[in-house]
Amino acid sequence: MGVSKTDLFTDEQNDIAVIAKCIAHPARVAILQYLLKKDSCVNTTLVGELGLAQATISQHLRELKNADIIQGTIEGKSMNYCINPTTWSHMKEIFNGIFDQHPCCQESDCC
Repeated sequence: MGVSKTDLFTDEQNDIAVIAKCIAHPARVAILQYLLKKDSCVNTTLVGELGLAQATISQHLRELKNADIIQGTIEGKSMNYCINPTTWSHMKEIFNGIFDQHPCCQESDCC
């Protein structure tokens, strides 16, 4: 496997790629959807909701937390997770910036 040449791309392109890679797993999408619906939750709630093993949920939460997409606070012996609003706003901005570049809504002919 070749070495990634991230230096060939802009900081914005690399940023988008990192975020896209992090949310590219269906379990992570499900976790984000659940957090958006419920505002916050603890790990064990996700285990019951998604039907995945505790270790698997923890691994996905760690990836989302490392990407700063979610944040957690300790409540007793549990970690309570929620969407990081700053990162979420940034994600919305960068993805909308890509989607808005296509003239799909302007009835133009395409290839």
